[in-house]
Amino acid sequence: MKKILVATDASEYSKRALKTALELAQKFDAEVELLFVMIDPVVYGFGVADSYVVAPEQVEQDGERALETTLEGIDINGITLKKKKLHGNPGRIIIQEVEDETIDLVVMGSHGYGAILGSVLGSVSQKVLHGAKCSVLIVK
Repeated sequence: MKKILVATDASEYSKRALKTALELAQKFDAEVELLFVMIDPVVYGFGVADSYVVAPEQVEQDGERALETTLEGIDINGITLKKKKLHGNPGRIIIQEVEDETIDLVVMGSHGYGAILGSVLGSVSQKVLHGAKCSVLIVK
């Protein structure tokens, strides 16, 4: 095992997943990729007059903040860690990243958006668990 991908949404579950991945990385001398998938800006409102688009710069800042929040208070000394932000559907992007980067293990939290929103949107962890071509570790 040489490459571990940690998908984050900056939740406490993601921090737990990162801690677990770092422990495994130490044991197996693996590198860790911390990935945040940014959903592209959305237009809000009901008509042209009251609609607005979230600025791409704001989305980028939010992505950087999510990565930093996940890393906050966690010791990464001695471990190669790269941070990455990608745009799109989180489940699909994570699965694609597994293939593109030849990932050996995905580690992700069991929850993120919350029970109600998660059930409406579908569970990212479920999608990755069933779609990734590598092992997936779900951390509670």
